[in-house]
Amino acid sequence: MSSSDIFIGETIGTAVLILLGGGVCAAVTLKRSKARDAGWLAITFGWGFAVLTGAYMVGGVSGAHLNPAVTVGLAIEGGTEWGDVPLYLASQLLGAMIGAALVWAVYYGQFHAHLTDPEIIGAKPAVEGMVDQSAAPKAGPVLGIFSTGPEIRNAVQNVVTEVIATAVLVLAILTQGLNNEGNGLGTLGALITSLVVVGIGLSLGGPTGYAINPVRDLGPRIVHALLPLPNKGGSDWGYAWVPIVGPLIGGAIAGGLYNVAFA
Repeated sequence: MSSSDIFIGETIGTAVLILLGGGVCAAVTLKRSKARDAGWLAITFGWGFAVLTGAYMVGGVSGAHLNPAVTVGLAIEGGTEWGDVPLYLASQLLGAMIGAALVWAVYYGQFHAHLTDPEIIGAKPAVEGMVDQSAAPKAGPVLGIFSTGPEIRNAVQNVVTEVIATAVLVLAILTQGLNNEGNGLGTLGALITSLVVVGIGLSLGGPTGYAINPVRDLGPRIVHALLPLPNKGGSDWGYAWVPIVGPLIGGAIAGGLYNVAFA
């Protein structure tokens, strides 16, 4: 697998992943969207289909990691050269930023309508000095379209949630095809991975929004900070480390566990 294969495949695949995943979040969130208030089921299945599309599209080009946690897990397991890891990660981050920008382009009118609506921008933040500052909003009204945030802001719990959820994802990927002479499952693997993502969203996604992918969160968060969105509010950089550190730890644990229990 050449460097150009990795760059092209991971950039395109991750861009498609974020375009469709961020797109379902925009569809459910924004005013003047036909899918507004469709709910958590729509989001979880939308992200599952996003994974399926991106992975199926570029699986034969770059291996369709689309996620630094997967790349780290595969490097620890031995399926990916450590020397290729930086290129994978950089390509994934670039793709995530492109995908987030495309979501903005698709929903340009809806973003403007949403962020200029008095019902949205008229909401007042919690008063400074409240006893429960964990309940105070720390993000703008559309940040959830671009990146994740916790329902209860507790750094330890939030990191643990992301570690566990990501470990499940990466271990499910690493163990594909163990009963098939170790050759993997080919295109069927993309379908299984997408269903695992849906399952994680339904079962483990409630506390943090299940980033389970550092660039899925970081790339769009950077785009949110850069886009000329009116009344967009903050990008909650104080939380941004959690969906980076948690998934990377989870991916590393999954790679190590695979070597101990399955190799």
